[in-house]
Amino acid sequence: MRFSRAILLLVVSLTLVSFAAPAQNKKRGRVAKPRPPLPVVAAIDTENLKTLLKESRQKPLLVNFWATWCDPCRDEFPDLVKIDSDYRPHSLDFVTVSLDDFTDIKTSVPKFLGTMNARMPAYLLNANDPEPAINAVDPKWQGDLPATFLYNDKGEVVYKHFGRVNATELRAAIDKLVK
Repeated sequence: MRFSRAILLLVVSLTLVSFAAPAQNKKRGRVAKPRPPLPVVAAIDTENLKTLLKESRQKPLLVNFWATWCDPCRDEFPDLVKIDSDYRPHSLDFVTVSLDDFTDIKTSVPKFLGTMNARMPAYLLNANDPEPAINAVDPKWQGDLPATFLYNDKGEVVYKHFGRVNATELRAAIDKLVK
């Protein structure tokens, strides 16, 4: 008898607590907003990366290689997000390719992209050795990050920059292609 009263008291207490917490938030004006889902980051191997970069397209393609552990990459990302929102609707395709460890495909990479409000397609290189992918992009590129490449509609590189990109310079290069 004593045991069943204790269980009943516990159940009633837990029920009341579960109703009280949301009511407190509403009283204080703190209605919890649902968090937007994290961006999807797709795996891309070296062969699919080559295809993505070399295919003919209707719009120029901007590609940024980066990683969450790269300070200049993180610093330039707000500029890239702004460029994407300004040009994507009518004149530019833009993708990012992370060189983070593949185990970060569902953790730190999408979390960072979500924090930046990035909406461009995002990939993470899935290669044991990134060297063939780096050479496929540009044999002169040593793999330094960040690296930004602008391709025309024929899949030819028309602009490249290693290190943090100058947003004004990049916009000028994009404007040459889209006008």
